[in-house]
Amino acid sequence: MEVSNGVERILVIDDDKDLRFNLSSILKDEGYDVLAVGDGREALKAVQNNSPNLALLDIRLPSMDGMEILKKLKGIDKDLLIIMLTAYAEVKDAVKAMRLGAFDYITKPFDNEELVLIIKKALQTQYLSKEVKVLRKRLGEKTAIEEVMGESSQIKQVLKQVEIIAPTNMTVIIHGASGTGKEVMAQLIYQKSLRKAQPFVAIDCGAIPETLVESELFGYERGAFTGAEDRRKGRFEQANSGTLLLDEITNLSDAVQMKLLRVIQERRLQHLGGKRDISIDVRIIVASNVNLSEAVSAGKFRDDLYHRLNEFQIELPKLAERKEDIPILAKYFLDAANSEFNKKVNDFSNEAMKFLLSYPWPGNVRELKNLIKRAVLLSDSEHINPSHLSVNTAVSQNKLTFQNKPDSTDSLSSFEEASKAFQRDLIKNALEKADGNKLKAAKIMQINRKALYRKMKSLGFKS
Repeated sequence: MEVSNGVERILVIDDDKDLRFNLSSILKDEGYDVLAVGDGREALKAVQNNSPNLALLDIRLPSMDGMEILKKLKGIDKDLLIIMLTAYAEVKDAVKAMRLGAFDYITKPFDNEELVLIIKKALQTQYLSKEVKVLRKRLGEKTAIEEVMGESSQIKQVLKQVEIIAPTNMTVIIHGASGTGKEVMAQLIYQKSLRKAQPFVAIDCGAIPETLVESELFGYERGAFTGAEDRRKGRFEQANSGTLLLDEITNLSDAVQMKLLRVIQERRLQHLGGKRDISIDVRIIVASNVNLSEAVSAGKFRDDLYHRLNEFQIELPKLAERKEDIPILAKYFLDAANSEFNKKVNDFSNEAMKFLLSYPWPGNVRELKNLIKRAVLLSDSEHINPSHLSVNTAVSQNKLTFQNKPDSTDSLSSFEEASKAFQRDLIKNALEKADGNKLKAAKIMQINRKALYRKMKSLGFKS
């Protein structure tokens, strides 16, 4: 909205000097910025030079009548609000003017309060219309993430599943290795759901101390435990009528899993220290880098909770399984980093792209994003070169080093072997930096402790 110092600007177009003065006085008293002109030519100049929000236009003017001025004004600014000023005998003309784009009309002599009310209504309508346009643009930008996810058959299948499940209220389990974009996919499901105007709340079940998980999920009453000085809503209540993402749900203890099952089944909960039932209406999305059915078989996840959650599953592929998407993702992350750092790195050299396509990507899309972000920051040219993409750079944030970076998969017997070798060296370096303390090592690598234990076990580390 074009304004002067935050105030809406109104243009008065009437050949009656006294009426122009009276209207200007009324509108200025209401806090509007007012311009007043006496004919069509002056009106056209005023719109071109001053961009008013609204015009009061007399339907009868010398040399150029109101109808002609209306058409010309709309030609200059199609969003300009125009209210016609007319006599009783000209009402038919005023109705015709509305068909040509006028917002409304008011007959002379008019009531001042009625005029002000019509103007406020028009400006509010304009404001809401612009808000809708902004919202649509934002929604378009959000769903545009689909376009940069890639063109591989794997990701197209995932997006097809999202289109099917998003409009429902079914619980969704999203499986995928760390860094494959589970939370991004959960957000996409939410944005395409019928609950998109309601809250989206995410909780990382592996990042909260076990003693605080229940209070975080279900809330608590004042005095429920030491330090509980006020009543607090949990994540379920915060997400009420919206969507709740439970990330890395396998980290929950059996006791919390049992309570979670009861809350999901009954759709109500009690605060810690509380006695009153609180009804909830929440759509649940679960994300895990561990296959829940395998966790059930291994006795690490409740069978009854799994079957209650298992209404629909989405499996996210690893980045190395859809390498044809790497150039698309790389360009998207390059543009984002350019914008963030105000740089103009245009593209990737052939050698740099070969590296991106041959590297095993144990950290998946998250690793690619971080690697390119740092490469743009370090680049002193218009291109990303292999020197900007060293794995040393990618993990420098954690003060780790990795010297066995493969230049090509040709020197490796398999992708799986290369990936495991990378992960072993990464964990070894983290443990060395942490003097063998696994909790500190997990923090260095930015993963939760239980995930590190599972990874070490799968890679053959001695406990």
